[in-house]
Amino acid sequence: CCFPVFTLYNSDCRSVTSSVQKRGAGAACLGSVNLKGRSCLTLKDFSSDEIKKLLWVSGDLKHRIKHEKQYLPLLQGKSIAMIFEKRSTRTRMSTETGFTLLGGHPCFLTSQDIHLGVNESCTDTARVLSGLCDVVLARVNSHSTLEELDREASIPIINGLSDLYHPIQILADFLTLQEHYGSLNGLTVSWIGDGNNVLHSFMMTAAKLGVHLKAATPKGYEPDKSVTEEAHRLAKQHGTQFILTSDPMEAARDSNVLVTDTWVSMGQEEEKKKRLKDFHGYQISMQTGSVAKSDWTFLHCLPRKMEEVDDQVFYSSRSLVFSEAENRKWTIMGLIVSLLTDYTPRIPMLKF
Repeated sequence: CCFPVFTLYNSDCRSVTSSVQKRGAGAACLGSVNLKGRSCLTLKDFSSDEIKKLLWVSGDLKHRIKHEKQYLPLLQGKSIAMIFEKRSTRTRMSTETGFTLLGGHPCFLTSQDIHLGVNESCTDTARVLSGLCDVVLARVNSHSTLEELDREASIPIINGLSDLYHPIQILADFLTLQEHYGSLNGLTVSWIGDGNNVLHSFMMTAAKLGVHLKAATPKGYEPDKSVTEEAHRLAKQHGTQFILTSDPMEAARDSNVLVTDTWVSMGQEEEKKKRLKDFHGYQISMQTGSVAKSDWTFLHCLPRKMEEVDDQVFYSSRSLVFSEAENRKWTIMGLIVSLLTDYTPRIPMLKF
């Protein structure tokens, strides 16, 4: 599905009755959400309505710019500093092209350019960049680096990936699922793989969108304990299921969406041999999908290796990975526009 599904949203607006009233009330609920000036280090810090607003803005920009061919210079005169301690394809390209498309100027900075925390402290870097640009996106090794940047900066800081979270990836994933299924509430997402930063971001987001989450990780590769405790609390609060297991088939059973990620992340290359052994049996295949629901789909944030998912699944009609990759652009645009402007979406409310 290429276009956002224009259906009704009625979260927390119990007094309305007609479909027209519901549409207006739903839009009013999210329309009052204002994220201007906020940072985005983790979606743990964002409420259900705030995440939905980000997805609505992203869907709106995609519809107006991609499909209606409108020019929207919402970021004209603004600049973004893009700090990359780790290499990237999707994060760099989506941010550079998206920010430029909105009329702004992106500045790409590698660790060789600024030596973050080495040649100049994070504190000084944050204060300098606050006077030179409007927002910082940082792809870093340690989440604590982002937290220090955010403490010292007077402009929004966006997590482009850290060892603990990858929030901008999850926004793209949920926009992709919203487009494909028409709504998110009640879907079951099954993670099969490492208990890493992407899983952590799913754990901080799924319940807030009414999505059930099941995760299968090998023993010794479970998600962070504190993140797990928060995920259980969120599931209880929002009335969803959150299940942890070490059995991939158990996780996949009756699921709408199968998700995995690399088993060997950047910085873990020396562990590759051991990790490939420990993750034996975790490859997603059509056999894995045989216990899922009939409408199951597949997600992977890329880059992908054969041991994680076979070609039959990866290149099948069930695979949404390339729509997912494209949506990295629309969701980072939606996030930045929301953090820097008072923009209000023009399309009807997406159904969540």
